[in-house]
Amino acid sequence: MMASINEIDSFEADFTQNITDEKDKVLSYKGHVTAHKPQFAKWLYISPIEKTIYISPFAITIVEPEIEQVIQRRIESNFNFFQLIKNAKEVKKNIYEANYKGSIFTIVKEKGLIKSISYIDEFENRVVITFTDQKQNHKVSLKLFAPKYPLYYDIIRD
Repeated sequence: MMASINEIDSFEADFTQNITDEKDKVLSYKGHVTAHKPQFAKWLYISPIEKTIYISPFAITIVEPEIEQVIQRRIESNFNFFQLIKNAKEVKKNIYEANYKGSIFTIVKEKGLIKSISYIDEFENRVVITFTDQKQNHKVSLKLFAPKYPLYYDIIRD
């Protein structure tokens, strides 16, 4: 039985993130995402640059190997994937919309799984994240969300 969109406790998938600016120039990123309730996520960007973003309920850590840098930031308010999907309302078959922090997010489901999320970002760019090889509600170790990086990286605390 497929979980309804607001009954998802964990999510994992490969992703392609396309960001289109006002001149229709497209930046495309590929990677892998793992998320777990209440508010843990690991976004592993593979191309065109390597970068890992770790999100916990209280902090975000960005690890950038190409420049040997780590940015650590305490967060009061950030993107909460599970809150977003919990707030989503079905507007057409398998198409959901959520108003989250002043933006409209469109979530598309296919065969019971989240297929894509699209929205307009704070710079008026059109963002579409398309997921493949999705897994929902499977066991994920919370150790996965502990930031990992070499000790010699520069650390910037924001």
